[in-house]
Amino acid sequence: MNLSKGGIYRRFIKRPMDFILSLLAIIVLSPVLLVVAILVRTKLGSPVIFRQKRPGLNEKIFTMYKFRTMTDERDGNGELLPDSVRLTKLGRLLRSTSLDELPELFNILKGDMSIVGPRPLAVIYLPYYNQSEKLRHTVRPGLTGLAQINGRNTVNWEERFHFDINYIKNISFILDVSIIFKTLLKVFKREGVAVRGTTEIVSFHIYRQSQIDEKEETFIK
Repeated sequence: MNLSKGGIYRRFIKRPMDFILSLLAIIVLSPVLLVVAILVRTKLGSPVIFRQKRPGLNEKIFTMYKFRTMTDERDGNGELLPDSVRLTKLGRLLRSTSLDELPELFNILKGDMSIVGPRPLAVIYLPYYNQSEKLRHTVRPGLTGLAQINGRNTVNWEERFHFDINYIKNISFILDVSIIFKTLLKVFKREGVAVRGTTEIVSFHIYRQSQIDEKEETFIK
């Protein structure tokens, strides 16, 4: 695979553009960030910002920021209740409008992420990627990506990685601009949103392990 396609844009333009656009977005959206922060603090408590470790460029682990969308409700044994129970109306609204993702603009500003790229997934998934899927970590993870405009988080894992690798092979200024505009349309229409813990979405490591187990069973037979 030739990763030099769009080389000038990828090496010299994409990162400065990410920095400038994320800084402008933070300034313009600062009232929205403030209002959401107040609502989260009032309705869900603190911390307002949810932090989670994710693998980025070259699998370097970074801390990703999002607005909190769930409560800390626990059962009698002190275990957290299912996501579907802890997710409030405010949380659903923030997720369906992608407002919970706005703090990731600071990740972009810092250089952890890009505006467009494969979405950063869980660290626990790293051992389960095949060689092709590992290519998603040859670029910075994105706030949005090709998979997000083709179903957001409702596409299955095979389709999602297909879109990720296709993006990496074809990075260009025109493609990034197209993805940004199509993402805005998706957000306004609230299309393709699935909430973890409330749908049939299976975590990738469970999905891949089931494939491995099936192959082993077939081999034994």
